[in-house]
Amino acid sequence: MLENETKKVALVTGSTSGIGLAIAKELALKGYIVALNSSVEENEAKQAIKQVKENSSSKVVYFAFDLLKTGAPEALVKAVIAKFGRIDILVNNAGVQKVAPIEELEISDWDRVRTISLDVSFQTIKAAIPDMKRRGWGRIINIASAHGLVASQFKSAYVAAKHGLIGLTKTAALEVAQNGITVNAICPGYVFTPLVEKQLKDQMKAHGLNKEQVIEQIMLANQPTKEFIQPQEIACLASYLCSDMAKSITGTSIAIDGGWTAR
Repeated sequence: MLENETKKVALVTGSTSGIGLAIAKELALKGYIVALNSSVEENEAKQAIKQVKENSSSKVVYFAFDLLKTGAPEALVKAVIAKFGRIDILVNNAGVQKVAPIEELEISDWDRVRTISLDVSFQTIKAAIPDMKRRGWGRIINIASAHGLVASQFKSAYVAAKHGLIGLTKTAALEVAQNGITVNAICPGYVFTPLVEKQLKDQMKAHGLNKEQVIEQIMLANQPTKEFIQPQEIACLASYLCSDMAKSITGTSIAIDGGWTAR
């Protein structure tokens, strides 16, 4: 039996930590049904599920899908539609990173970064659009990066994938512009999330610096504010892009980067 056929349903990939978790929490507070996702089993995600449910009466359901597996992105979208009868909002947030010079970057790492950031987003968008078209309303938000707009050394796979994601965002927006569906990309600068924290050792090795030097000289060097972006800032923008008042914002890439890309 299908549940909650009238409430809007939001799927946020990679939503058990960092930016994805912040977006999921914000959308739940706004009254959307929220489909959480990561690759771990539900018992390992219980803390994130609890956080999204806090201070909200919204329904929150967890979907364990490893999006790197063949067919998993499409299967995830289909599972959400099967559960709720619809998908209204798709936030492609799942991402991985690898920091290394091009000549040292393994092909397997290139493939992994590209797959999760670009290929998976294409597949979820492809699977979600038909259902959104049927109801004449939809919001697709791709979490790109300032690295989708500018480049940094030692991040070839990530920069290439995020540039590609912005291209995908523009193309998809044009194709569904007359169907009540918007497609946008959010491009954060450095947000201190678990993903960024994991980069520290690779950055220290690549640049020959200590942790404090990496933060000051590498991570925040290009952000004029010299401050990390807060996940909640991205969540609030995502929430606005989901609203009816944002219906004319489509095909664009919005930077939240402390002025990084203004240079």
